[in-house]
Amino acid sequence: MNENLTHYRHVVHYYETDQMGIVHHSNYIRWLEEARSDYLEKVGYSYVRLERSGIVSPVVSVSCDYKVSCRFGDTVEVRLKLTEYTGVRFKVYYEIYNLSDNTLCAVANSQHCFTDRQGRPLPLKHHMPEMHEKLKSLVGVENVVCNPEYIENGDK
Repeated sequence: MNENLTHYRHVVHYYETDQMGIVHHSNYIRWLEEARSDYLEKVGYSYVRLERSGIVSPVVSVSCDYKVSCRFGDTVEVRLKLTEYTGVRFKVYYEIYNLSDNTLCAVANSQHCFTDRQGRPLPLKHHMPEMHEKLKSLVGVENVVCNPEYIENGDK
């Protein structure tokens, strides 16, 4: 898979850190969202496009295991892989690396669904068939560096 599709870079800002210069844990979750938004835009289905079509995609769950702290000034790379897609729900696996030494800093998973604006489940097969086919084709496509032993629930 094209590395540019599944990799998202972020420079750690001062405001994302605590008094010791260490990134606050909540910011890792924000980086996951930035990376996921970037990924969807790269495959042609930005959140703006979805919302204009009456589709929203709320977070159902998110988990993050922190391995090594990131600090002010670090450049991190979020690498992601779409691990599951059911037509209404999808799961994403992430790894966050510090690019100065390619250290794995965190691994995470998130689960999302597609709904209409009233919160009712929305099968993409009927409402946006081209996106449905695209997501089906991307499930499980190996990322260049993803470590499968970290993928939750045996999704390898």
